[in-house]
Amino acid sequence: MLNFIYKILPVSLQNLVISLYGLYWKKRRFGGVFKKEVNLFRSRNNFSKQQWYEYQEKELRKLLVHSFINVPFYKKKYTDAGFDLNFFKNFKLNDLNKLPFLEKEELRKFGKTKLLSERRKKGDFYSSSGSTGTPTSIYYSREFHQKWRAAFEVRINEWAGVNRFTARGMIGGRKIVKSNKPPYYRYNYFEKQTYFSAYHISQNNIQNYLEGIIKGNVKYMTGYAMSNYLLAIEFEKAGIVPPKMKAVITSSEKLTKKMRRTLERVYDCKVFDAYSGVECCGLISESNDGQLFISPDAGIVEVLNEKENPVRENEIGELISTGLLNYDQPLIRYKIGDRISLGKMNDNNAQVQMPIVKSIDGRIEDVITG
Repeated sequence: MLNFIYKILPVSLQNLVISLYGLYWKKRRFGGVFKKEVNLFRSRNNFSKQQWYEYQEKELRKLLVHSFINVPFYKKKYTDAGFDLNFFKNFKLNDLNKLPFLEKEELRKFGKTKLLSERRKKGDFYSSSGSTGTPTSIYYSREFHQKWRAAFEVRINEWAGVNRFTARGMIGGRKIVKSNKPPYYRYNYFEKQTYFSAYHISQNNIQNYLEGIIKGNVKYMTGYAMSNYLLAIEFEKAGIVPPKMKAVITSSEKLTKKMRRTLERVYDCKVFDAYSGVECCGLISESNDGQLFISPDAGIVEVLNEKENPVRENEIGELISTGLLNYDQPLIRYKIGDRISLGKMNDNNAQVQMPIVKSIDGRIEDVITG
């Protein structure tokens, strides 16, 4: 019903609806513990390898004790595997590979029941895109949501030279334009967000996309890598030079070298790749010097080969994630279904001592031009 009502509203009222939702979304994500968590994430930016090891071990131990006591799924799974509470109270980071995996099918089956903490805070479920199968439902309390956005602000936005107050253009999967008539964008006033349709990018419509960028005073573009690339291609074909951006931040899809070069050429700025997902149990983001880092305080990331052993440097493996922020629906050794390869760790004199990712390899998708 809400979708039908939105569809028949004039554009001005659609913008109002989107802005009101944006106001709710802004308060939900950036209230509460957000500012405190931003400062905490910043304070850890220059942790040494030893500090990161000690931090992860301490946080993982807390999460596992909580999960064993309060989450029925883990209580049964770990008891059946021969583990007891004392094991988790004295847990060592190197023991993580002893624990069984959380399969995606288990998350789908028990995500709204036995995988929830009996002491969970009030929250809501949000679904993944389900591009590789049935969507998963992830439980977000407000506090967890604010912690995750703090990680996003410090390790993605700030590394790219923008912040949550910077006017942005977004291309995502939501069908905010319900007809084939312009404008092909809608405006979220309270977050300075111009949301562009991913479904109307073409040479015939390119002037309208340019209009949206100018009217929204857009300073950086974000969203789907392929959609942003296709928009840039259309600008270039039409001989249009859009306003210079501070950055382009891509996500959700494989960013190739060709796509990066095109976006940097068209928008006259650096492009920053990032990886997370609605599960929020791992964060990979690009620094100003072009290196992809895993944020150890967002989640513990393992990369395993087919024999379930840690991969060597430059070897592609399956990504296994343990989120450190969500106590309401813990994801421990979660097989998310993506593949990455690890790079060579920085030496001990480098400013950032986080694990380096050489490439994000598991999100390559086909594009059909109709």
